[in-house]
Amino acid sequence: MSKEIHHECGVLGLFGVPDAAQHAYYALHSLQHRGQQSCGMASVDGNGEMHRIKGIGLVGEVFKEEAIKSLEGSMLIGHVRYPTTKVGGLENVQPFTFSHYTGNFALAHNGNLVNSEQLRRELERQGSLFQTTSDSEIFAHLIRKDDNDSDRIYNLIDALNKIKGAFSILIMTQNRIYACRDRFGFHPLSIGKLGDGYVVASETCALDAIGATFLRDVEPGEIVSIDHHGLRSNFYHKDCHSCMCVMEYIYFSRPDSDIEGCNVHIFRKRSGKLLFEEHPVDADIVVPVPDSSLSAAIGYSEASGIPYEMGLIKSKYVGRTFIQPTQALRDKGVKMKLSPVRSVVSGKRIVLIDDSIVRGTTSRKIVGMLREAGAAEVHVCIASPKYISPCYYGVDTGTYEELIGAHKSVEEIRDYIGADSLHFLSKESLFRSCGRSELCLSCFTGEYPEL
Repeated sequence: MSKEIHHECGVLGLFGVPDAAQHAYYALHSLQHRGQQSCGMASVDGNGEMHRIKGIGLVGEVFKEEAIKSLEGSMLIGHVRYPTTKVGGLENVQPFTFSHYTGNFALAHNGNLVNSEQLRRELERQGSLFQTTSDSEIFAHLIRKDDNDSDRIYNLIDALNKIKGAFSILIMTQNRIYACRDRFGFHPLSIGKLGDGYVVASETCALDAIGATFLRDVEPGEIVSIDHHGLRSNFYHKDCHSCMCVMEYIYFSRPDSDIEGCNVHIFRKRSGKLLFEEHPVDADIVVPVPDSSLSAAIGYSEASGIPYEMGLIKSKYVGRTFIQPTQALRDKGVKMKLSPVRSVVSGKRIVLIDDSIVRGTTSRKIVGMLREAGAAEVHVCIASPKYISPCYYGVDTGTYEELIGAHKSVEEIRDYIGADSLHFLSKESLFRSCGRSELCLSCFTGEYPEL
């Protein structure tokens, strides 16, 4: 289920906000669900000096009081991230900082470049030396920093037109922050106002956490310059689309976040109602797999009239199981994390609501736990279509071979996880749930907009 996938990271920027690091601590904490492996902040003080602290661990572990005090200034960018099989170690923790005779700059990136290997080879042939294995560093080498600061926007435009894939990039110079979003708008990036300053964040929940007022989203293909002039806009590409990654709605983003005008909780609740319309099940109780499926289960319960029950309890002290490096450890993590409530599920016909099935191993264990607790029937209803293709835009789901939906039918998946029935939401209902005409459904269709 969804516990088998994860997002790469989240980004944050503050400009003109006194004691920026203190605000950033709370904002990054609210983005912690987007990255639990490492985090970092870089700030610029009143003298134009850049300071950076980064480390392996959660925001609360890396940024103690003394660390926050050392990040002086009213301008800052921050980052939280997950590891991947290819990228790890402290050297890959962002923000990255770079020295140049025209001035230092820092960079934080959310997403994944699909032409990174090609660009890296070209840059190395031209003499570039890389300090990390992260594709985020590639962008820094693509920026041709000139003596004339007014030309820098054109350097950014040139660099952005060379990269392909999904990205939300924040670049901080000594007097400005640039917020850049890929031309397909795969991942959200929002701008807020805080006092006389501005905040940029991967999700609006980070704005709410520090009392910032939402202004607008960074548009696909847009570069927003934030400095003493306020907000200025440029577009680096004419052919732009609003192909938001549907998994942002289904799973990644917090329920209290708004993505391009649609609240995540409302989307999930609508998808649950549509799931019942498409797949009504005769059962005694509706049970969600916490936490990302709670809203969909509420919607299914309301539409069906079947009582909503907390038949599974999640431990607050265990991280997401997919961050474990091996499948064996993931399996142990499932049992540590979720516990069936025997008195609730025993003898009951259950509609089990979850947001997705990726590898299928977690689903199998949860269904088994419910049966061991005495469930009479377990009908699994998934608030998304069948996951059939790996993602190349910043979502780590493993290979094609690891995706159970890529090589098994619905009936074969049902048999593998041990459910009495298995149902998936249609692609059409995803569009209905968020009220938009464009989404990236690559993981459900195998069609990739930027490849």
